Amino acid sequence: MPGPRGIEPGDAAPDFTLPNANRSAGAETLSLSDASGTAGTVVMFTCNHCPYVVGSEERIEAMASKARDLGMGFVGINSNDPIVYESDNWDAMVKRADKGMSYAYLHDETQETAHAYGAERTPEFYLLEGGGAVVYRGRLDDSPRNPMDATTAELVEAMDALAAGESIANSRTDSIGCSVKWKQ
Repeated sequence: MPGPRGIEPGDAAPDFTLPNANRSAGAETLSLSDASGTAGTVVMFTCNHCPYVVGSEERIEAMASKARDLGMGFVGINSNDPIVYESDNWDAMVKRADKGMSYAYLHDETQETAHAYGAERTPEFYLLEGGGAVVYRGRLDDSPRNPMDATTAELVEAMDALAAGESIANSRTDSIGCSVKWKQ
């Protein structure tokens, strides 16, 4: 049962079926089970314009590659209001995906998925074990705008622990980034 801040480690991840702006990485629409890998799944709430997302692009791609290497799925979900933030509309998502994005990029136009997860920021990561329970929620690291300043690597550590069948030392961190842009 989601708490006041949404789902937390130990909770089951809500399912979704959303349109995919990156047709080179999956079908026209994808559900959570479509995006999942046998060893787990990374669900990332993201967008096109946030400087924290832009500053993390290369590291996000590295996480998507790492997820594939570990047998995990990886999916990005854009839940921002595309009316107020035109740079987050469908056409802009397709353009971003066409620049070499290697993972499915889903559009949560109704924001139901973001509400179900309790997404607060972009980027924000949820690591799910193979059965769909959240085992990590939070940030990529402690410096999303500048990789040179990062002193932590919480998502990598959580992914490695999950893949090794070990407990995750730090299963919850607060994301650093722009707020999800909610509809009025």
